[in-house]
Amino acid sequence: MSTDIKLHKDDLPANLSLGPVVACDCEFTGLNPPKDKLCLIQLCSEGSKEVHIVQFVNRETYSAPNLIRLLVSPDIKKIFHYARKDLQMIRWALKIDVENVECTKLQSKLARGYSSQHSYKSLVQEFCGVSLSKAKQSSDFGKKELDPEQLKYSSNDVLYIGKIHRELNKILEREKRMTLYKNALKFLKVRVDLDLGGYETMDIWSHE
Repeated sequence: MSTDIKLHKDDLPANLSLGPVVACDCEFTGLNPPKDKLCLIQLCSEGSKEVHIVQFVNRETYSAPNLIRLLVSPDIKKIFHYARKDLQMIRWALKIDVENVECTKLQSKLARGYSSQHSYKSLVQEFCGVSLSKAKQSSDFGKKELDPEQLKYSSNDVLYIGKIHRELNKILEREKRMTLYKNALKFLKVRVDLDLGGYETMDIWSHE
């Protein structure tokens, strides 16, 4: 089944329901706000091949009440890969803290001691048997008209997160590291606070 990509400008439709579990990802013009901007948020319901992409055309106000309602809902689980950076950019742009968050990179680093590769591409290959192209990873997502390959790339970034999340949970349970993972998730908001406060590259726990 091919992916059905729905592109929305600045916000989700008011009547759209994506269910209780949503895979999420973001694209930016760079990694350092406020110099760099949040350009896209991609969302996909669990088990679905329909991807909804919110493209922020107006990056001065970031007015997106329907999207914000979904992101702050404690009743909807949002699964990211490397949630730390996505939540940092969302906090800066939308002025919110995303609630009920899971992170497959955190899961992978705690669960997969047998590998040093924790990228989304590596996890998709291992758990889904799919080799993803990253050719568009460094393309300009800030432009007004996105090309089909950019839309395909950004949609792929949410299609496989749900399965990866479930498979990594199995390993965390087996290795008795689920509590450690859940406690790490509790630190995400503080980690974002530190990043935005200028401590992104400093290890405040180190002896030096």
